[in-house]
Amino acid sequence: MISSAPVRIGILGAAAIAPSALVAPARDNPDVVVAAVAARDPGRARAFAAEHGIETVHDSYAALLADPAIDAIYNPLPNGLHGHWTRAAIDAGKHVLCEKPFTANAAEAREIADLAQRSDRVVMEAFHYRYHPLTRRIEQLVAAGELGKLQHVEVAFCFPLPKFSDIRYSWPLAGGATMDAGCYAVHMARTFTGQEPEVVAAQAKLRGEHIDRAMRAELRFPGGATGAIRASMWSSDVFRISARVTGDQGEVRVINPLAPQFFHRFTVKTAAGKHTERFLRRPTYAFQLDAFTAAVLHGEPVETGPEDSVATMTVIDAIYAAAGLPARIPADC
Repeated sequence: MISSAPVRIGILGAAAIAPSALVAPARDNPDVVVAAVAARDPGRARAFAAEHGIETVHDSYAALLADPAIDAIYNPLPNGLHGHWTRAAIDAGKHVLCEKPFTANAAEAREIADLAQRSDRVVMEAFHYRYHPLTRRIEQLVAAGELGKLQHVEVAFCFPLPKFSDIRYSWPLAGGATMDAGCYAVHMARTFTGQEPEVVAAQAKLRGEHIDRAMRAELRFPGGATGAIRASMWSSDVFRISARVTGDQGEVRVINPLAPQFFHRFTVKTAAGKHTERFLRRPTYAFQLDAFTAAVLHGEPVETGPEDSVATMTVIDAIYAAAGLPARIPADC
């Protein structure tokens, strides 16, 4: 681990998510400097750097990885490229914050997890919601037994993306609603229950031969609870971001567990009564960056490390199989 701040981070690709996920929270974090960017289109990289005050522009991803002044890599590339460039970053001796989904499938996730285990690098999947106090509160309610024995969990993440040329609909880039919105739903179901589910059934609505524009899946957990996830980029569920965790003695319902800094409603019902709770407006991405830098600088554990990623991708592969669809495959690089 490096022992002194700031952590100098380089961005692979001038991705639309990078300003909110990394650049903005880094401005308020003295332990971080966004120091470099590279893109397949050098002109786009230069424009991105000028807009966001990034000092160094590299003409290729490989050149950025070879830069000795860079400590860590933020990987927001398309899904199918995540595994390749995370692997390359670890091989280059860089820490990695990789956007979700971690890889194209569970086999690739296992390969990267084994590589990370053999290194001394921090490798963390960017499930930003996981580090927010709202998520901690759900875990606390479940762990303390305030909801009783878990019976059911439901998570929905549906939003409209009618631009079908978007890379999230691309088979060569490992696209699909389950990979994009659904990976959050799967991860939340795992996190909120603290258990690994079995996929009982799944139904997809397609956009093209293998690309799901919407997915519903039924889950079963080892403790006997059932689960349901719903994800879509284009369906009759135009916009829905919600979670419900039910036990035999209570229930918690959440509107917008994903990014509660924008808006949220958190309602708890137990034997003691029903009440709502409010949480900080600080962005989920800021909490995530705190966790990443604490791991890099101080060796703190991360909760969305590679083994967690393998578990998520295993469920996603199983959902695709249950829906009669193939698992995604890594992109040709």
